[in-house]
Amino acid sequence: MKKIITIASAVLLLQACTTFDPYTGESKTSKTAIGAATGASLAAVVAYIANKDEDSNTRNKRILAAGAGGAAIGGGIGFYMDAQEAKLRKKLRDSGVSIQREGDKINLIMPGNIIFATNSANINSNFTDVLSSVALVLEEYNQTLIVVSGHTDSIGSAQHNQKLSEERAGGVVQYLRGQKILSDRFEIVGFGEEQPVANNNTAGGRELNRRVEITLLPVLES
Repeated sequence: MKKIITIASAVLLLQACTTFDPYTGESKTSKTAIGAATGASLAAVVAYIANKDEDSNTRNKRILAAGAGGAAIGGGIGFYMDAQEAKLRKKLRDSGVSIQREGDKINLIMPGNIIFATNSANINSNFTDVLSSVALVLEEYNQTLIVVSGHTDSIGSAQHNQKLSEERAGGVVQYLRGQKILSDRFEIVGFGEEQPVANNNTAGGRELNRRVEITLLPVLES
């Protein structure tokens, strides 16, 4: 029920912040609405992790042990994430990837049209350099949990979109694992068409909704 309310709230927000362009005949979603909806999808990721049955404490200990333990906490979580964000912004400038920061969480939003061909989960060869740049930062800042989530537009069946979103998120994780990023750090989730950031009734909106997001969460020792 809580999930349904969250999604409904995001949809209402998008509708409230959508305007009609009399010249093109299309609805346009404001940047404020897109930012708020992206925040809703980040909240969905956090809720997904919180509701997992896996023993997160055991996983966190493995990650901290592999990353020499406790450095992020000792230096301050906020400072650690600030430094990581700065590195990512430098590496990803002009890449087409946008970066959203919310508290101690960092979200990388990768438009589907620059990562994948239409209806495919194969990563475009001209995007691998971007993912390699992300991997360099993830390897350096190794005390973060990496949640890779796939999203689609609403064209096609919900079942197909769910499968495609999972495959695309899995493809990104497979590539990053190949760059020697610790497997324990990854979580893969497909949201299908459930977390739109724009209006699916327009071509531009659907393009924004087809995306992969990489959410970085600091690992805390408990």
